[in-house]
Amino acid sequence: MFQLGVFGINNGSLNTAVKLLILFLVVIWLALVYYTYADARRRIADPMLVGCATLASFFPYVGTIIYMIVRPAEYLDDIRERELEMQAAEARIQRLDYFLCPHCDYQVEKDFIRCPSCTRKLKDPCVNCAKPLDPEWRLCPYCETEVVQTTPGPRRRRRRRSEEDGSTAPPSVEA
Repeated sequence: MFQLGVFGINNGSLNTAVKLLILFLVVIWLALVYYTYADARRRIADPMLVGCATLASFFPYVGTIIYMIVRPAEYLDDIRERELEMQAAEARIQRLDYFLCPHCDYQVEKDFIRCPSCTRKLKDPCVNCAKPLDPEWRLCPYCETEVVQTTPGPRRRRRRRSEEDGSTAPPSVEA
């Protein structure tokens, strides 16, 4: 019986070489599909996008090349590690008595009562020793004077003008 070779090649050794080349290309293609899947799992958090990247790589060679162009630049582990390093650095900065004004982000010291840049009040001074007090303290730690908690008085709220008569209602006192 007559066997037809690949691509019409009837030479036995040349036919074997072409078959081995095709096998090699198929193995490389399947390896690229697996590579795309494994790389997408390390770089992309969404399982749906990992599946789409893997399915795209089933287009021989072109899918993997397109994936390599549009894939995220960093691994998920690298992103997590960088975020942890940033949190650790922020914690170290807070421990070094490095304070910023909450209004203008100017560097202030912990015993400043007012910000030298925007002149906003940062803390209240003690009535006895004038040292800065934290708003949550009940007692001055420097002179042991009790801190007088100033509670705001009753708030007044204005009502909006009534649409029918155009007048303003008198302010009401809210408890």
